[in-house]
Amino acid sequence: MYRKIVSIVVMLTFIAGIMGCTTFGEEHKGAATGAGAGAVVGATAGALLGSKGAKTEMAIIGGLLGALAGGLIGHYAYDQKRTESETAKAYHYNSSQGAMLRIESASVEPKTVNAGETVEIKMTYALLGAGSSGISLSEVREIRYNGELFAKPQVNVTRENGTYSSTIPITLPSDAKKGKYSVIITVQAANVSDSKEATFYVD
Repeated sequence: MYRKIVSIVVMLTFIAGIMGCTTFGEEHKGAATGAGAGAVVGATAGALLGSKGAKTEMAIIGGLLGALAGGLIGHYAYDQKRTESETAKAYHYNSSQGAMLRIESASVEPKTVNAGETVEIKMTYALLGAGSSGISLSEVREIRYNGELFAKPQVNVTRENGTYSSTIPITLPSDAKKGKYSVIITVQAANVSDSKEATFYVD
């Protein structure tokens, strides 16, 4: 099993309609670099990760708006929790079933925070039927307050068959509104997707 961590750098944008873009070099396994920054209108950052010759291209897209503007998006991290064979056994899967994508768990930790504190948005999902070269996926986390969208970090990756967990930490601004926040967590590919909802509260 291994752990990959890459910084999500969300740059402050002053001109509406203009989005920043930064590309990072290959990160070493287990290393964490940089820090997030607040966003006023959206931003884009990309990274190239490598492990033993196999490289996965990531595009991290999104920003913090409205009630969350001025907050921080931290390091994106993921682990492979189970191999292809272990995942197939857990789901009694055979190749005739085609592509299968299943979110096993979705959570926000801690469940209750104060303004200015950090929440970690976590998911674990299983992927099978991706083929020998893997499949392109999007991990999307929509954060809503009173039904209004205030953040939508998205990570575009290529995954091989197996079970994965991933985390994006978000530090709330000091003036974040109190109340219940809903997080719609989605993993999607061209012909298959799955979603789950989690919540957290700001006191």
